[in-house]
Amino acid sequence: MVVIDDVAVLNKSADLSRPTYSRKLDPPSTVLPMFRRLGNLIRGFFGLFISGLEKQNPEALLDVEKENLRKQISEYNKGLSAHAALCERLMSQVKREASELKELTAKATAHLKAGNRKLAGEYALRLQKLKTEHADNVAQLGDAEKTYEELKRARDIAITAARDKIESLKRDINETKIAKATAELNEMAAGMINEIGGAGDTLNRLEEMVREEKESASGRARVARDSIDSSELNVMEAERNALEEMALADFAAESGIVLDGGESSTEGGETDAPAAEDEKAM
Repeated sequence: MVVIDDVAVLNKSADLSRPTYSRKLDPPSTVLPMFRRLGNLIRGFFGLFISGLEKQNPEALLDVEKENLRKQISEYNKGLSAHAALCERLMSQVKREASELKELTAKATAHLKAGNRKLAGEYALRLQKLKTEHADNVAQLGDAEKTYEELKRARDIAITAARDKIESLKRDINETKIAKATAELNEMAAGMINEIGGAGDTLNRLEEMVREEKESASGRARVARDSIDSSELNVMEAERNALEEMALADFAAESGIVLDGGESSTEGGETDAPAAEDEKAM
């Protein structure tokens, strides 16, 4: 009994000495979907970014598609060339078999006429097999030629449709640019109309300033005009006219020229001069 108790104690102490591990770990079933969702989110962001670039540069995307179309046409032409080579091979084989048929027919006929039945039979057997092979090759050649024409027609139709679509896209892109430019111009015009027609803007302030300056200048001109003594100006003008008439009369008298209405002008000059002197005296 003592031995059993000692063994139980040793086992218990060994269990206590073992390190305990925490089991609070996230299972992989919850971590993997999280990374998968994160990857989908990143791909979505990149997709949106690339879509935005494509919308901003449709010409670049169209050039890429044109280049892809050229590559596809080149690859298709390679396959078509291989099929055309097969047709040419079958055609040369059919021609070779046709000439061999003529030769075997001539040999079999000659040996049969010469009485060589053994050789004639051999040539006849070869001729029979060659006719069968020749018929098969002729049928294969017809099918190959038909397939080649169909493939070529399909290529031409696909190229024509792709070119038409590319040209249509080019026109659509140009029309879109024109429509965008027209819309921007219309928006600018509408904005200018709203800004020009709005109250309290720069043009209204400028109009108010110009009107005030104009009214101020008009007032100053009126005050200056009212402060001028026009009577003195009239007297000075009359004196100058009188002096001009007197100088003209003296010049005419010295030159012996008779002036029309000289007397009246002289008298007028004499009467104007005293009047001017009286005005000066006043």
